This record gives sequence, structure tokens and C-alpha cells, in this order.
Amino acid sequence: MELRVLQYFLAVTREQSISGAGETDGVRFLTKTAKALQEDFPDIHFHIISGDGISVLENLDRGLIDFGLVFGEVDTSKYNMLKVPYKDTWGVLMRHDADLAEKEVITSEDLQDKPLILSRQRSSRSSLIKWLGKKYEDLNIVGTYNLLFNGSLMVKDGMGYALCFDKIIHITEHSGLCFRPLMPELSEEMHIIWKKYQIFPKAAESRHRCRT
Repeated sequence: MELRVLQYFLAVTREQSISGAGETDGVRFLTKTAKALQEDFPDIHFHIISGDGISVLENLDRGLIDFGLVFGEVDTSKYNMLKVPYKDTWGVLMRHDADLAEKEVITSEDLQDKPLILSRQRSSRSSLIKWLGKKYEDLNIVGTYNLLFNGSLMVKDGMGYALCFDKIIHITEHSGLCFRPLMPELSEEMHIIWKKYQIFPKAAESRHRCRT
């Protein structure tokens, strides 16, 4: 664990409470850190909120959460950030009886005529849209989601193919769903971000404890 990450977690301890948001399997990186902190600081409580990048930034700006997990580019004029040694991999969530389910990997050509379900935060400049090779307005987007659970329900009901990160939806032989990675592979780096110039009441004391 990078020392600065541990220092940050200690610094945001307000009334023995830390809050954060994100929807990714990478949250396990944070839960492992949380477990380590609780061993030394048993009165700390953690609150994790699931949300897409838009809701994470909105909650940060409104002061409703202390930090967020985001992927891709970060506005460093507004937020401090720490790169986390974790990447999420893009792929396609589909019904097990879908036309593309027999393929081991999915190419952009496979999706050109397919109904797509995307995260609402995907902009025309995102790496995913660039990978698809079409303008955003030219894609056959039939739905968007802010939480992938909702997107998975659209998939189950036959609305289309959801482009999403791996390992967020638990897939079993009885789920009726399957996940296929993209080819060429597309992944996103994860960052912990928090507002610049934010004042943490117990920061000095916490950092001192961390260094000792």
C-alpha cells in the first residue's frame, strides 16, 4: 500500500467516518485498506456508495463524500488524485443466447449493427467511443445506465448489449448472462480523487500517527 494512500485515508477521518463512492471491482482495493485501518483505529466507520463517474463528481463537489474512485482522465485543476495499481477491463455483457455469445472476444465490427447499452457518462471523447470507431450519435444506443445492475436488467430483458467493466455483475450458469472481453483489449486506470484545498480537521494528527 502506497504511504500517501494510507495517509489520505487517515486524513479524511471525520468523526470516525470515511465516505466514498464508485462502482468497480476495484473497490476491493479500498476494502482491504479499510480492514487494515480498522485494526489500528477500530472506531472508524466506512460508507461506500455505488455510482458512476458523474454521480461521484457531483457528490464530491457537494461535499457529500470524502473521496471517489474514477477511471480515465481527471480534472487536476479541481481534484487531487492518486493512481491506484488496478485496472478495469472493458467488455460486453449479453444474454447467453445472444448472437455474439459464441465468440470468445468482441471486436468493434461485431457491434456496428447491434443495439448498445452504455454508461451514461460515456462522452464522445471517451476511450470506449474511440474504440467503437463511430461517432457517438451514429451508434445504435438503445439505453444508458448509471449503475450496471440496471444495465444488466436491460440485457436480461433483451434490449441489447451492455458495454461495461468486467467483474461487477456476478455471472453464474443460472444468471442467463455472459461477459466477453473486447479485442483489441481496452482497459482503464483507476484513481482515488478528492477535492483540492479540502480541510480535514484531524489531518495533522492522523498523518503524524501514520508516519510513526
